[in-house]
Amino acid sequence: MPQQVQGVVATGRNEPVRVETIVVPDPGPGEAVVKIQACGVCHTDLHYKQGGINDDFPFLLGHEAAGIVESVGDGVTDVAPGDFVILNWRAVCGRCRACLRGRPQYCFDTHNARQKMTLLDGTELSPALGIGAFAEKTLVAAGQCTKVDPGVDAAVAGLLGCGVMAGIGAAINTGNVGRGDSVAVIGCGGVGDAAVVGARLAGAARIIAVDIDDRKLETARSMGATHTVNSRSTDPVEAIRELTGGFGADVVIEAVGRPETYRQAFYARDLAGTVVLVGVPTPEMKLELPLLDVFGRGGSLKSSWYGDCLPSRDFPMLVDLHQQGRIDLGAFVTETIGLGDVEKAFARMHEGDVLRSVVVLG
Repeated sequence: MPQQVQGVVATGRNEPVRVETIVVPDPGPGEAVVKIQACGVCHTDLHYKQGGINDDFPFLLGHEAAGIVESVGDGVTDVAPGDFVILNWRAVCGRCRACLRGRPQYCFDTHNARQKMTLLDGTELSPALGIGAFAEKTLVAAGQCTKVDPGVDAAVAGLLGCGVMAGIGAAINTGNVGRGDSVAVIGCGGVGDAAVVGARLAGAARIIAVDIDDRKLETARSMGATHTVNSRSTDPVEAIRELTGGFGADVVIEAVGRPETYRQAFYARDLAGTVVLVGVPTPEMKLELPLLDVFGRGGSLKSSWYGDCLPSRDFPMLVDLHQQGRIDLGAFVTETIGLGDVEKAFARMHEGDVLRSVVVLG
């Protein structure tokens, strides 16, 4: 039988979110209903609320989540009721040209649940990134569920579902940071700090954190940055070059998603170096670079989709590293809140003192 649960809904561009009763259908073939235990408040959810993704209101927000599988539909074999899972927004199809070439992290036909969750009046909801986890329960494609060790705190595990995985993966998977490399990270929010953690985990010798907020820079240093640059008062390109012998960094990770910071990343890398864009731009943004500079500087300009992760490979590995004490995922959790506090959490994003607010449901 369909279930009625509470969830956080955005009804219009820049309108305050509110807690509504939503209807979650029974899982159909290939689907699963997950009881949400925790869900991080990610900047992408704010993009949805602001209409920066699309105009498919109303949205059921939340996507950075972990919980317990409650029920599954026909044909589901990878997870079962009772499994503790992290939700992901790129369920691999196994059949597209990327998957068949052995590159499932680039799957071009990722999928979500076919059925729609609704409001009580039948209005269909658009789940953020195909998940919609600011809710007591949500309906997803079973492939969006990755089973991990249930001993990990759900508030920590859920962050791997988006921001932390995006940052760590941008350094390790997309940027291919290696031992002894120099790395610069522009933008030290949750994703940028995760990139710092990923660079440290990969053995980077020099990790330069760049931001306009000294509090964020101090947090980045606690995460493993060896040097910090406040770009409000210092030219970041010149500072990064000075810290790398005049050459620029081997890998520059842009975790803001703005044209001006991307240009900084482009010119702050060494010749034949790599730029990784992991910050999410909005549709109206444009980038202009001299084509001769693109040619003459060589190297690679990459975009990082979800940290180029493969959830079945990367989520359990990172949970294991956390449990071994080799990375501290708990450091990303600034506060835990309830469903009714999401609007306040969005406001706190702009104050610069929060890495992640995490909605905890049980």
